[in-house]
Amino acid sequence: MMRTVEKPRSKGRSQSQKVGRIKYTLQRIQEIEKSIEEVKLIQRLILAGLKDMFRFDKPFIQRIVCVDEVDILILEYLYEAGNAGLLPRDLAAKLTQFKVRRHQVSRRILRMNKRLEKEIGERVVEHRGWHWALTTFAFESWGDSEQIPEGSEKVQ
Repeated sequence: MMRTVEKPRSKGRSQSQKVGRIKYTLQRIQEIEKSIEEVKLIQRLILAGLKDMFRFDKPFIQRIVCVDEVDILILEYLYEAGNAGLLPRDLAAKLTQFKVRRHQVSRRILRMNKRLEKEIGERVVEHRGWHWALTTFAFESWGDSEQIPEGSEKVQ
């Protein structure tokens, strides 16, 4: 009597073996990035719905909006200028050490607005004639942190 030995069945090739390890890794990274974007979208929707309940402070806004110290200085100069605002050439004149021209100031401001609008749906700077000035939202954020109305929470 002869016994037959059964060979263990292989499960087959894995997906990384079928398409290649690098291509498989890139596919997985794209899936993960898509999931992260969905989570960010949900977070933005929740934040937009609860926006009236929060009081955003200066460091939080700067963390979202500013990329470098030039952006921070632009916002500081606009805060000091008040409601009248400043012309882009005046801002560029104050930023001579960074060799920023007036059109670069305007582009930076537009990018800052875009970043903040994407996150919480507000703008940090607006046009007033030819001048750039902080919005009322930005003035409230830059104001005294001790003057928080009751019932509001501070986001950090």
